[in-house]
Parts: sequence; structure tokens; C-alpha cells
Amino acid sequence: MSIISRKICLFGDFGVGKTSLIRQFVERQFNDKYLSTVGVKISKKLVELSPTDLQQAQKIQFLIWDIEGSNKFKAIAPNYFQGAKAAVIVGDVTQPETLNHLQEHIHSFLAVNPQSYIAIALNKSDLIAAEYLENLQRIYQFSDQTNVIATYTTSAKTGNNVDEIFHILATHLI
Repeated sequence: MSIISRKICLFGDFGVGKTSLIRQFVERQFNDKYLSTVGVKISKKLVELSPTDLQQAQKIQFLIWDIEGSNKFKAIAPNYFQGAKAAVIVGDVTQPETLNHLQEHIHSFLAVNPQSYIAIALNKSDLIAAEYLENLQRIYQFSDQTNVIATYTTSAKTGNNVDEIFHILATHLI
């Protein structure tokens, strides 16, 4: 069985939980102490997709680029997008201004990688009421943009939908 390697960029505003999502996905850990990413941190994770009627089992090696979210870094962030096949763009459901920037992030990424896939993570879903989450998920579907394949409410703390968001990207990248 061959292993396919794909670069994934994970980015969004400062403090939305990007590093925590990656740590939950790669290491199955959560730490509530804030760790600010400086520049870029690259993590690896091997994902095995189950066989379907149409294909055999497949392995995909994710090279996940955790990109700093500070405003001063936004000017050079597109340089880090080069060669990415997909992105997870993260917003914090407890900070509405970060959600308002999602469209801008989508545009920035697709300007560099117009054929890539995007999944949206509405993170920190464990901190607000379920009814509010359902409304946010409807608002931030971006269904008019073919490159945006899914929007998930995620929690790096509980692990809710963390694997799912990477799994859907993996199925599109095979």
C-alpha cells in the first residue's frame, strides 16, 4: 500500500485554538495553557482510510503547517500556503470577530492555491450553547464556494469533530 503525502495549512486569527486542534489530532492531548505559535510549526500524522467498494485501503501522510495568526504575520503567510493541497481555517465561536474574518482567510488561501480544498473549524464549541452552535454552523457554511467542502463545530478540548475535519480532507485528497 502506497502512502500519499499532502501539505495541509491550518490557520486563522490569533488565539482561535489552531495549535490545540493540531495537538488533539496528532497527539490526542489538550493543554489549556496558551502556547503562541511563532512563524510556522510543522506536524505529521499518518491517516489510514478504510477501503470502499471502489478503492482499496489508502494511507495519507499529512504535513500540517500550523501558521501564526498575528496580524503582522498576515502579509507573509501566503508564502507558507505554497504547495498546500488543503487548509483548515479556524475561527473561535466565543470571539465573533474571528468568524467575520473567515471569508478573508478563504480568499487569501485560494489566491495562492485555487484548486485546493478548505474545511472550516468553528472551534471552542464546548464553551457555548448547542442552539447557538447550530446557528453559527448554518451561517458559516460557505456553500456558494466549491472549494469549501465542510464546516464543523470543533473542540480541541473534548476532541469533538477534530478527527472528522481531517478525515473529510483526506477523502477529498485521495
